[in-house]
Amino acid sequence: MIQRRPTRQIHVGKVAVGGDAPISVQSMTITKTADVEGTLQQIYALAAAGCDIVRCTCNEAAAAEGLARIVPRSPIPIIADIHHQYRMALAALEAGVQGLRLNPGNIRRPEHIKAVAAEARDRQVPIRIGVNGGSLDPSLYEKYGGIRPEAMVESAQRELDYFREVDFDLVKISVKASNVPLMVEAYRQLSEVTDVPLHLGVTEAGPPPGGLVKATAGIAALLLEGIGDTIRYSLTADPVEEARAGRQLLEALGLRERKNVDLIACPSCGRAEIDVIEVANRAMEAFGDRKLPLQVAVMGCVVNGPGEAREADLGIAAGNKRGHLFVKGRNVAVVPESEMVEALVEWAEFIHEHGVDAAVARVDTRLAEREAAKDRNVLLDAQGADVNHSDERIVEIRKRVDGAT
Repeated sequence: MIQRRPTRQIHVGKVAVGGDAPISVQSMTITKTADVEGTLQQIYALAAAGCDIVRCTCNEAAAAEGLARIVPRSPIPIIADIHHQYRMALAALEAGVQGLRLNPGNIRRPEHIKAVAAEARDRQVPIRIGVNGGSLDPSLYEKYGGIRPEAMVESAQRELDYFREVDFDLVKISVKASNVPLMVEAYRQLSEVTDVPLHLGVTEAGPPPGGLVKATAGIAALLLEGIGDTIRYSLTADPVEEARAGRQLLEALGLRERKNVDLIACPSCGRAEIDVIEVANRAMEAFGDRKLPLQVAVMGCVVNGPGEAREADLGIAAGNKRGHLFVKGRNVAVVPESEMVEALVEWAEFIHEHGVDAAVARVDTRLAEREAAKDRNVLLDAQGADVNHSDERIVEIRKRVDGAT
């Protein structure tokens, strides 16, 4: 179990951040905010993919006016992203946004920062101090000799000091960088000096799959240490992919309750009777965004599949041109190989609605188990117990080891 670092709690609209609140998932629209209908369409898609909070750019008057129309129709809270122009923050607050993001690297005049904080205080709207390694105040670059974790932490603390001067404490902080070790160390240091909720992210992570790997490396490392209260994947991709990735990471770490299918699959081997990659991809597409919080397995053969994936709620394994369905490791049905994916979806929906016991009770498991045993024996007769020839390799290894001594 992950022991989370205690933080104070704030609210972005109805979403609690920090304290004992579930870690929330964020993303950002890539539409022009002035395009109200297009932006709302993207927001609804993000919400359906598991996004809890969404950020929209507010870089011009038309964007602020768009926010006034978007906020009341959005299914999730809206944060306005502000750069350079503090008046855009004031305009966004007037539009009714539930949060602001300010970058201390590009709004530097203390009177402007405090003016925004005072207005946010009066409206009880939280602000994220969004420190970015690529846009630090030049004085901090000079002081620390470049982008350093200490420089990023000091930038956040300077902003907090301005907020304190106007008695504003509805704050969360991010100290993002595109360099993962730098980002991780900055958050570690920050977590030691403040109890403000932390927003995690690797900025400019890039396109998948590399961007997914980079973002996961940084975010997961911190979450496993108990650091972090809300997260965002910054991918060069459809933002829906960001929301899905964030949700899947939290579910994988046991930090959020599962909402969608967790599809597991074997890496394949010499015994595989199907193209595991192709079937797994078809299964992922078939399940899509169905709200089925189950673990589903796609296994390449009936010899080892049900046993290796016995903890899965549901799975299917190939054998002798047939698909063998199993529930919690127990064979329950046999279907034609061409119908494997469809059968998985149908059984998953039944289990989700009625439960595992009801699913097992509706069939004669003895028949399924007999058929699975037949196909296992056929495969073992044809390929042997050691299809990957590991016993032969072990013999050769022992010869080499004995020869070396």
